[in-house]
Amino acid sequence: MWMSPIKKYCAKNPAAVSAAGAALVALLAVGQVANAAQDSRPPPLPIEPTDVVESLPRDYPPNWFLVHDVGFFHMSDGKVYILDSAAETSSRAIKGMFNVSYMGNLAQSARRGEIYATEAFHPRGTRGDRIDVLTIWDTATLTPKGEVMLRPGKRLFGMPERYAVVTLDNDRFLAIANFSPATSATIIDLDTREIVAEIPTPGCSLVYPTGKLGFSSLCADGRFMSTELNTDGTLLKQTRTDSFFSSDDNPIYERPAVIDGIAYFPSIAGLVYPVDVRGKVAEVGEAWSLVSEQEREQNWAPGGIVLIDRDDQGRFYVIMHADAKDGSYQGGGSEVWVFDAVKKQRVMRIALREWGLSLGLSRGKNPVLMVVNPMTMSLEMYNTESGEFISSIDDFGQETPLMMTGSK
Repeated sequence: MWMSPIKKYCAKNPAAVSAAGAALVALLAVGQVANAAQDSRPPPLPIEPTDVVESLPRDYPPNWFLVHDVGFFHMSDGKVYILDSAAETSSRAIKGMFNVSYMGNLAQSARRGEIYATEAFHPRGTRGDRIDVLTIWDTATLTPKGEVMLRPGKRLFGMPERYAVVTLDNDRFLAIANFSPATSATIIDLDTREIVAEIPTPGCSLVYPTGKLGFSSLCADGRFMSTELNTDGTLLKQTRTDSFFSSDDNPIYERPAVIDGIAYFPSIAGLVYPVDVRGKVAEVGEAWSLVSEQEREQNWAPGGIVLIDRDDQGRFYVIMHADAKDGSYQGGGSEVWVFDAVKKQRVMRIALREWGLSLGLSRGKNPVLMVVNPMTMSLEMYNTESGEFISSIDDFGQETPLMMTGSK
């Protein structure tokens, strides 16, 4: 009787046939379990839409900061972070970010809903003809909404300054300090986004808003030069004040805190010079001391990169360090001293948890003091009523966040 090869194999190897059948049964069982597990899974998530752009409020809350990380070790990749100082965690503190290339300087206009930044670029990244621009950022979307081309190599290129870029005449004009090394100021009409003037300020640097339509510049010979503008932003008149300090014997910091039209300039020796900038020409008042006789003997003095700022209550804050010596004026300090500008007296000493390099104040009734810790580059926050440490913001990608500015 004829029998197929398969039947012959099965007849001779019943054990193999039995094992194969068991394996098949097991395989079917596994398939049934997999199908059951698949049936018990939740349905797939819907496809998320792309190209969704979130927006910030046009007017930032008073507890928000603009934190400028200049990217000191790779300056073409500087950043500005919008941070909420009241957030519970560092990740929640970050509200947005935009880039500022090559040690730019910033100004804000709450009226226009804009942030201005000077930037520089090279067509080949690190080479090629330099391109300088003023970038106009939208405060709500953090996207560039315009540019003004600047003359290459003119604008001040250095550590961040509060008075290198400022708005004038209720934010109609913008003034940019130039240093090439000739000093001047570029005036931009923000309505037309055009340069209307470049005004020489020989021997005098930076732009401190003065009067309704003008600015003053600090001169190397210890004077101010006050510049008055015509209504179209062109030069009307310049006036030099008398010399009020010696650059050799008693130099002052170019970084004041301005309160109610009075600019308070600290000196390296621990004095503060009040300068009235409410009129057309800067008027220098009588200097007074930030330190007592005993503190002077201990060589207490101001120090830091961004060492002074003010709050909305009429107080200014200065980073101070003991044992000051030649060359320590940029190094920061262990305390922040708070002064009542009108009473000309200290009202608080805030002992920092860590050494402080730069500081900034938020706006409003309950300001927060933010200080850069140069060891970790974290941002330490302090209560300005009690002086107590609140918390720190770190691990948000920061490298060299040297400038903090309270939102407008």
